[in-house]
Amino acid sequence: MPTIHIDGKIITTPDGSTVDDVLPDRNPDLSIGIIRPVTVSRSETREFLLKTSAGEIVVETVPDTKANEILSGLSGIKSGWIDVQAASFGPFSSSFAPSRRSSRYDRGDVALGCGGYDPDRSFLVLCRKTHVADHGGPKEGGVIARIISGMGVMDRLSENDHIISVEPVISFAESSDVQTTTDGSLLLEEGMHLVTYVHILAEGVMVEKYDPHTAESVDLMLLALQNSVYTVDKRLSNHIRCDVLAGTDVPNELCDARKEGTVLMRTSGKKRGSIYIYIQDLPRSLGHTVVGNVVSGIELCRIAREGDRLLTKIEPARFDLVGLSLADARRQAEGAKITLIPDVDEQNRIVIAQKPVHTLEVLANGSVNVCTIPDNQVIAITLDDEKAPSTCRIFREVTGLKYHAIGKIPMLFSFDEVTLFKTNIPKTVNVMPENIPVLGVDGAVLAMTNDSCKGVGIVGVRSVASSEFGPTSEPFSGTNMIGTVLEMDKIAGLEEGEMVYFKEVRQ
Repeated sequence: MPTIHIDGKIITTPDGSTVDDVLPDRNPDLSIGIIRPVTVSRSETREFLLKTSAGEIVVETVPDTKANEILSGLSGIKSGWIDVQAASFGPFSSSFAPSRRSSRYDRGDVALGCGGYDPDRSFLVLCRKTHVADHGGPKEGGVIARIISGMGVMDRLSENDHIISVEPVISFAESSDVQTTTDGSLLLEEGMHLVTYVHILAEGVMVEKYDPHTAESVDLMLLALQNSVYTVDKRLSNHIRCDVLAGTDVPNELCDARKEGTVLMRTSGKKRGSIYIYIQDLPRSLGHTVVGNVVSGIELCRIAREGDRLLTKIEPARFDLVGLSLADARRQAEGAKITLIPDVDEQNRIVIAQKPVHTLEVLANGSVNVCTIPDNQVIAITLDDEKAPSTCRIFREVTGLKYHAIGKIPMLFSFDEVTLFKTNIPKTVNVMPENIPVLGVDGAVLAMTNDSCKGVGIVGVRSVASSEFGPTSEPFSGTNMIGTVLEMDKIAGLEEGEMVYFKEVRQ
């Protein structure tokens, strides 16, 4: 009976068991990580993790330098001499012939040196700056490794620090013994590890309290991952990226180092709004803001492939009451131990706004005020993403449907059988023609005027069909059909200048 590990828990399963046998409730469309037991030879690995009292440093060894043998014996070694150019650990005993001459060292080089040209008093030298010096090293300077992660830790080293341990780094992403799969019929093997989800803790979540200094950017991450799925749209050696909110403006609230497991959102460029999970340490980037950290499941991120869809569990859940009935909003608030304060405490009302707006602010505050309207003032619509994806995206952006279950847009005016709504589309946004009527339009069709007409961005709906003009009273060539109004009876009672609320019904 094989013993396997599922998200850190050990279970025993009968011979011949499959993934589906031990994970009967999993979503078959989501990928899980499979890590088979593997024996790693210290003599073959090229990366080592140096755990020091100042932090962790990862180095890549230089071939043919006996670096593996040297590094493997350094656990417990204390700090040696420290200066502006280098930090060292030692002394320890080794065997080499000192060259007795100066050599050039680059920042990040890890070299072998000695005191008094005595190999029995050898030191591991971490080069903080590019410099030329005689560290008592062997021929060609004695560079045995290079730092690939943890430069900042090296800069913080002091005379009171020491090496706690030295461990070989296993590169899961490059091993043939790891994979992601959606195949539930995969047979389980002795010692196999299954990683089924990525657990993310939002930035600002602290022990028994919440710090809302990243509230706006964190809310955008919670919005992007509200369906608990992280789609790997791009994979590079140091991160995986999800583009579900690409093109969305994100404030830079916390620019910090990109450590392994850090979750960030891009704040500038074409990919602003994309979510990055880092699997290697890198310095901070001015174009990223920290929104969370992976607390478990980083192995799944390391081995994920482009196109994989990963289950995510996020703390806290997004607290957004907009679009809920007042009764449902009260139940959700009670579940989160939040005091709900409605403007009107009556039945059959829908929440259209909340204050504070963002999740961390609400949780830190402990209470939330909500603004409501009667449910008969909310108009149900559908949007046709298949035929008009670009225009539907613009419509959701300008009405707020991108961020909440209810969007709003002011009524412009109504005449004959046409009702028009005003949008505030930025001049930099183009409404290109798509899903244009050919022979005519039916009543209740929702449309937006495209760039071929002066009234670009105007939204309209007709109460009756027309074979001449679109729902915005423009020619068919200037009309992008984006969806259908399901409750036309509510359109008739609207007044000019009134704020109109739409709720999208997904089919």
